Amino acid sequence: MEFFRIRRSIPFMRHRLVLNLISLAFFVVAVFFIATRGFHLSIEFTGGTVMEVNYPQAAQLDSVRSTLSSMGYSDFQVQNFGTSRDVMIRLPASEGQNAAAQSQAVMGELQKADPAVELRRVEFVGPQIGKELAYDGLLALLFVVVGIVIYLGLRFEWKFALAGVIANLHDVVIILGFFAFFQWEFSLAVLAGVLAVLGYSVNESVVIMDRIRENFRKQRTATVEETIDSAITQTMSRTIITHASTQLMVLSIFFFGGPSLHYFALALTVGIWFGIYSSIFVAAGLAMWMGVKREDMIKKPPKKEGEGEPAAELP
Repeated sequence: MEFFRIRRSIPFMRHRLVLNLISLAFFVVAVFFIATRGFHLSIEFTGGTVMEVNYPQAAQLDSVRSTLSSMGYSDFQVQNFGTSRDVMIRLPASEGQNAAAQSQAVMGELQKADPAVELRRVEFVGPQIGKELAYDGLLALLFVVVGIVIYLGLRFEWKFALAGVIANLHDVVIILGFFAFFQWEFSLAVLAGVLAVLGYSVNESVVIMDRIRENFRKQRTATVEETIDSAITQTMSRTIITHASTQLMVLSIFFFGGPSLHYFALALTVGIWFGIYSSIFVAAGLAMWMGVKREDMIKKPPKKEGEGEPAAELP
């Protein structure tokens, strides 16, 4: 499906040096902020108190958040749990105050606004559990990366496979760099967003690489640069349709999904736009720097038996 077709190839690869230097600069800055500032980890990773409360009618989450803010909490999570009347509250650990005292203080304030609210469950999530979640999350990220490496290695010539892997890791590091620089809350939902971006970016890279391989077979007289430019230009309509529709969905999550999905949508937004950039400029540009050529993408047919052997001498 195409909304439009660009008749003349856009010379993307002519500017690959400048664009790859921009990518390198973003990557280095992202690594710097990750190393120096770290992440603002959510309660899921750092530990804290988890409360489940029940209201006789649909709970007003904004009112609950206002109550917690008035008590001096700044790092907390409030969301519906099961039904609109059940609310889960996550509070950071407070020095000199255990989970029971913390929950009693919160319930006292909530019952001032609505005496019918009931406390259903309280539990303390220790930092050890947070460490386990962080370890499991990093392990999941590692498995995804290894799976991508194996997939691209089997599907494409090694230069394109390596370029695709670097481009996808480039996206992940830049997303993490944004979260480190702005100190946005990094939660399990954000980690899920990062994993989703990895798969999304791989899909875009594969589409472009497939078209490049196809053009190598069709455009016998074109140079490598011309072949890559034409492949990227031919997929522009598909790229615009796919990413625009995805971004509309992500924007709906951002505006209407509530605070619990706010940073998830931000991670997806950063990943979508840098995924486009890396698939077009980073992956293809790196493949050219590594010397990809037509012979790499089109394998020569195997010789038939006896083909190429010298003719037997006549007696």
